[in-house]
This record gives sequence, structure tokens and C-alpha cells, in this order.
Amino acid sequence: MLLRSLLRRATAASTAVAAGGVGGRSDPPAAVASLLIASRSYAKPKGGGKPAGATANRGKVRAKDPRGVASEEGAAGEFEGGGGAGGGEDLDVEFELPTDPLPPTYDPALDVGPGGRPLFAFTDTFASFSHRDANAYVDFTLDEWKAMLPEGLPAGMMKEFQETRRCAVMVRESFLDLRDNFRRIVDPAIAAKRKDAKRQIVLDGPRSCGKSIALAMLVHWARTEGWLVFYVPQGKDWTHGGFFYRNTYNDLFDTPIQAAKILQDFLKYNETLLQQLPCQIFEPIPLGEGAGVGMMKGADTVEMPEGSTLYDLIQTGITHSHASVGVVVRLRKELSLVKDVPVLFAIDQYNSWFTFSEFQEPVTVRSCGPIHAKELTMVNAYRPMLHNDMMVGAFSHSTAVGKLRQDLPDVPSDARVMFPRYTVNEAETFLIPGLLLPKKRTIEFQQAVQVLK
Repeated sequence: MLLRSLLRRATAASTAVAAGGVGGRSDPPAAVASLLIASRSYAKPKGGGKPAGATANRGKVRAKDPRGVASEEGAAGEFEGGGGAGGGEDLDVEFELPTDPLPPTYDPALDVGPGGRPLFAFTDTFASFSHRDANAYVDFTLDEWKAMLPEGLPAGMMKEFQETRRCAVMVRESFLDLRDNFRRIVDPAIAAKRKDAKRQIVLDGPRSCGKSIALAMLVHWARTEGWLVFYVPQGKDWTHGGFFYRNTYNDLFDTPIQAAKILQDFLKYNETLLQQLPCQIFEPIPLGEGAGVGMMKGADTVEMPEGSTLYDLIQTGITHSHASVGVVVRLRKELSLVKDVPVLFAIDQYNSWFTFSEFQEPVTVRSCGPIHAKELTMVNAYRPMLHNDMMVGAFSHSTAVGKLRQDLPDVPSDARVMFPRYTVNEAETFLIPGLLLPKKRTIEFQQAVQVLK
């Protein structure tokens, strides 16, 4: 990893030496050589003789030797500027994914951004950022991220952490716009100046443009501000896997396994706050089929006693599988009535709730038909945005849902916001050495691979 960082630092050092010398080709300084040798801890060549199937979990790069010879001397010559003519064959060079621990959170050698300004911002919250502070990285530890988002981190965020070997995220202008939108809703001083805030937003945009990471950062910020956040990092899990039963009361389908996990995840970060919020609805909660145990005999509803808190409500759903789906639906109504703290619903992979689920029901003796996500009890309760609650849904193109129509059912017509790719300034920050795993197999990348061999 960090090949581009090594390459640029080595090139800069070589250029400085060449500028001070008198003609001819200068050898790389000793510091550069030691730097390249030290880089071997990030990628190790594959041991010989193993079958191709044994390297399924290893990263692959393609390197081209201009003379068709994969020798260390030839590779070094190419890096130094010399080189023979003639086309060579592409060589498959496999490197084991790094297994050593992540580097320290702060590395002074990497803290140089565009224009010489610091690349990292030292803070434990995104609240202190203004738009003039944008395009800087915040480098939390992985434990800090997991503590703030115990429901799970987006797959794209984890992949970036693994590739860049740091748990840093860039504070982009588009994220600050998203944060400030909800800040204006709850802050009377800001709301008096600008009244164009949206309570419901659907983040759409190109694949891998940062929608899920921005949503996770928004959840992080809201929780540091003391908000109660209902965060769903994998919305597709609501429509795939586990048991499903038709609910005879509402003619929808219950998924009790997902319901129990949703309640457990919501409790992980919000337990203390939920113990302070009283229940405001005391109507009986309908019981459904438990996970693999059928209907409960002798009872079809459960009631919450007077004085119960939202924590007690959630514990009821976790303890009794028959009540889990009903409790999740009741929790949605209860959260709408909370006034003591701001409440935010943050749903990733929101587009998976507008297509068919994995479940099927018999249509004829020999055929089954797919069940749409809107026919699932919990999705039916949490998907609509036609209310006064603060809610963000992020589309994820990794779910292979396909393109949805512009006007979504139960979603305000102006809720969809196109999340942009990097701006020029953001791209410049992203390409700073040490933070980018090269995505394109450029000539410089191939030369670095030859040197590291």
C-alpha cells in the first residue's frame, strides 16, 4: 500500500539531487533507498509455487518489464530513468494484502495538504467545521468509529479504511451542506436566518460518490450533539434473509429475525437516552408469529404498563419474539412523539425498499411470486417520508436495485438531492501522498511495483 506516496517522495528527492548536480544521471539518495526498502512491510511478494486458487484473498497488480525480464536490476534501472526499448510481456505480480497493524493515527510526514496547509484536522466532532475548513481529513481510530456507530459501518467506508490503511474521512462541502440543513431545523438562531431547510432528504448520485460515508458522518455528528438517531447501515437486510410470515391483522409480512436485530442495534448506542424517554402510546401491541415457533397460544396482544420507557418497550421486543415486529412498528410511532431531543432517521441502502424483496409466496401449485418490499410490515412503517420527522435515505448502487423513477411513492417530490463526485479541490486533497491506493495501473505505479520487488 501507499505506493504512490513512496513514489512521489522518492521522485521529489531524486529531482532535488539532479538539480544540484552537473548533468548525467544521479542515483537515488540513501534516504530514498531506505524508504523503498522499508515499504516492504506494506506488500510482500507471493511465495513461489502456489496454485492460483490459493490467492483468492490477495490483491493483484499488473506490471510491465520493458525488457520482459523481471529482475531487480532492470526494475531499478527503469525507475532511475534509464531503460531499454522494445515491448515486453505483462507480468502478473501478486501481493499479499497487508496484515500488519494500522500506522499511528497521526503521521507528521503526511500532514501536508494542497497549498501547504495541514491535511488533518484535530477534532473529535464534525460540529466545529465551517465551510472554509472543508477539504481536510479527520482521522478517528477504528474503535472510535465503532463506538459511535455500533450498528455497523458502511462497506465502502471499511474498504477505504483498509486500502488507505487509516480510518480518515474527508470533510467535504457536500457533507457540510447536509449537516447544516438539519442544524438549521433544530437551532432557532440559524433557522431564523434561513428557512429553506428540508426535513426529508434522499441522497442520490453516481456510484461510489460518498453517499454512505456522508450519511455515516451525519450520524456521527448528530450523536455527538446529543440527538437520538435511528441508524440503519444495511437497509437491504430488512428485505433479505430469515423467516417471514403473513400477518393476519394487516395482511403484510412479518420478519421477526430482522426485527430483533434492529431493536438490539438501536439499543447499543442509545440505551442511556432511551431509559429517560417515557412511552406515550399504551394501546395493545399485536403479536405475530415468533421466529420458528409459530403463534403464541392464549394471547394475541401485549400491553406496556404505565410508566414504561422506550427502553422497556425495546426490551419487550427483544425478549419476546412474537412481539418483535409489533414493537419495531410501535417504536416508529413513539419516536415521532419525542420532543425532548431531536430525532433523526438515517437509512442507508434506502433504494432497496422500493423494489422486490428476496421473499416469495405461492401463487399456484407450481409457482411462486416475489414479495415487494412495501409488503413487509417494518419497511411499510419506516419507508414513507410524508411526515414532519427528520429523515435521510441514501441510495446504494451496490445493492443492484437498478434505476428508480424520479417520483418515488410516499416521498416528497423535492426530497431527492444529487450528491456530487469530488470537486477539483477535493480531488487535489484526495490525491495527497499516503492517502490514496492507486486505482489505475499507471506507468509510475508499474515502476514502483518493480522497485518494491
